[in-house]
Amino acid sequence: MMKRLLFCCLLSVCLLPLRGQADSSLSARIDRLVRETLPEGSEAGVCVYDLTAGKPLYAYRAEKLSRPASTMKLLTAITALARPDADEPFRTEVWYDGAIANDTLRGDLYVVGGFDPEFGEEAMDSLVARTASLPFTVVTGRVYGDVSMKDSLYWGNGWAWDDNPAAYQPYLSPLMFCKGAVELRVSSGQTGDTAVVSCRPASSYYTVVNLTRSRTPSAGEFAYSRDWLSNGNRVVVSGNVEGTRKGAVNLYGSSEFFMHAFVERLRSRGIAVSPDYAFAELPSDSLPSDSLSPSPRRIACWETPVRDVLKQLMKESDNLNAEAMLCRIGARATGKKHISAKEGIAEIEKLIRRLGRDPKGYKIADGCGLSNYNYLSPALLVEFLKFAYAKPDIYRGLREALPVAGVDGTLEHRMKDTPARGNVRAKTGSFTAINALAGYVRAMNGHDLAFAIMNQNILSAARARAFQDKVCVLLRTYGKK
Repeated sequence: MMKRLLFCCLLSVCLLPLRGQADSSLSARIDRLVRETLPEGSEAGVCVYDLTAGKPLYAYRAEKLSRPASTMKLLTAITALARPDADEPFRTEVWYDGAIANDTLRGDLYVVGGFDPEFGEEAMDSLVARTASLPFTVVTGRVYGDVSMKDSLYWGNGWAWDDNPAAYQPYLSPLMFCKGAVELRVSSGQTGDTAVVSCRPASSYYTVVNLTRSRTPSAGEFAYSRDWLSNGNRVVVSGNVEGTRKGAVNLYGSSEFFMHAFVERLRSRGIAVSPDYAFAELPSDSLPSDSLSPSPRRIACWETPVRDVLKQLMKESDNLNAEAMLCRIGARATGKKHISAKEGIAEIEKLIRRLGRDPKGYKIADGCGLSNYNYLSPALLVEFLKFAYAKPDIYRGLREALPVAGVDGTLEHRMKDTPARGNVRAKTGSFTAINALAGYVRAMNGHDLAFAIMNQNILSAARARAFQDKVCVLLRTYGKK
């Protein structure tokens, strides 16, 4: 009996260093975080890959299907960057159809949309100025908007109707002006006075109802909205205003908003043209036969570099930019003029197949992650990150666009006072009860790591982010001597 006890004691002593070594390993430490940090009712999937060593580093339910939220944007961006025409800019053009004589355009103007999500006031003023510089001040025909690039579905499949009128859910169109939204700035005055409301861009397309009171708590909580249930553009601002408040709402009818602003500004430049714009496709005989012989009927063009669109897409998690990129992927891949989201999704699925996975094992419904129907896995996200890392041109563009922990974008306020600051570049994703993070970490041993963390069924976004941040710190300190 004494021999048996002595043997057990010796065995325990021998195992102590091994157990201590296991507890200090990366896997054991992440496992402990999963056990001790996350609520019991929540779920998580984690996948980590050492890109420098070319080997898997950690996996916890890595193949579990989860709703990706905005980490879906990684698939859209990487697919777009993988195309040979990745650097072709987004274009918005103005054409005329008819003849110019005696200060009069006897014909029509066409504004052809290319789904530029960054088309703002500078771009609008440029197109208007260029058009107004031509030798006519009268247009006998009409001004048409050509939105034939895309189908008429203005929201993605599975988007929530009651997210309207939030600016992050715009009405999608090949003609977008200031992201199809109006920005509000509300400044308080003397106690009891109505606050000052300023809007950008200024336009008669919408109206503003100011029901605010300055420094008057009895006026109720500050709020803003519009009559979205009736598809109206009556913006209502109400409640108590202390100091300066900001906000933004989408406007119903992005195409109409664009065309209204174009015609409105054209008329303000002295061009006599009917305010009754319409929508029609540019006649095919107005198009250039080849790039070497451009038609003289194109009179203005605004180009936005893809890198500008990608930077906003990633740094600020811009849904409009992601959907514009998805639409562009489909248009470039098929060569078709009339496309829908499905053509872009088909190209993402082709890349999934190229990575050795079956696209039928996942569900992709949009390009930005707003849809409730999207289902991906941490392992799939890491596969896309591995693919991008192996292609210098793709990786360079993606790395520059991703938010940097503690520095900018959606990670500006995360991991600030940790070793991960400046060493994590990743895409965030948040939705009701969903939170995700996926990207790259530079470990202390000099290795580059790709990772994906997908938290599901977690009502506290703060707890999910805390878990993700702690994992990133562990990855950063990986290999520390």
